[in-house]
Amino acid sequence: MTILSTILEHNEQFVKEQQYEKYATTKFPNKRIVILTCMDTRLTELLPSAMNLKNGDAKIVKSAGALVAHPFGSIMRSLLIAVYELQADEVYIIGHYDCGMSSIDTDSIINKMVDRGIDRDLFDTLAYSGVDLKGWLHGFKDVTASVKQSVDAVRHHPLMDKTVPVHGLVIHPETGKLDIIEDGYSKVSAKND
Repeated sequence: MTILSTILEHNEQFVKEQQYEKYATTKFPNKRIVILTCMDTRLTELLPSAMNLKNGDAKIVKSAGALVAHPFGSIMRSLLIAVYELQADEVYIIGHYDCGMSSIDTDSIINKMVDRGIDRDLFDTLAYSGVDLKGWLHGFKDVTASVKQSVDAVRHHPLMDKTVPVHGLVIHPETGKLDIIEDGYSKVSAKND
């Protein structure tokens, strides 16, 4: 039995037994927040529990390392849509300790791509086209600095509402303890004084 067939078998029972009813909510976040966090599997249930979030409380956007890598990429678009269309009044950038993006070996990733059938000549084509593949795949050395960089990218984005607090936190993936890196309220109040 494949993973997909196992999922679909479970899903059939889930729908048949109407287990979805306990998750009913609207598309608008009850706590009016949007979170950008890492896709790390340890955070799937830990992060919402550590923040006392229930289904429907927050918009959650996930990416490798909780990075805002491009000012007009899909991550930033998702945050802007959450603020302007989906009633999020605050943004939380939440990285985590022991993040895989802090130890990325880009040469190893490229070799794994080749092992899975990607033609090595493609890398030359990408480089010729101006794509810095190693830079694009690269992570970060310090999660705190990375969170600050993403917070700054969101806070100073030309399309972001300057009255929206943008917070930066780092979670411990074993305990769920949150360390505050940037208090978005202090930055907003300083601008409004």
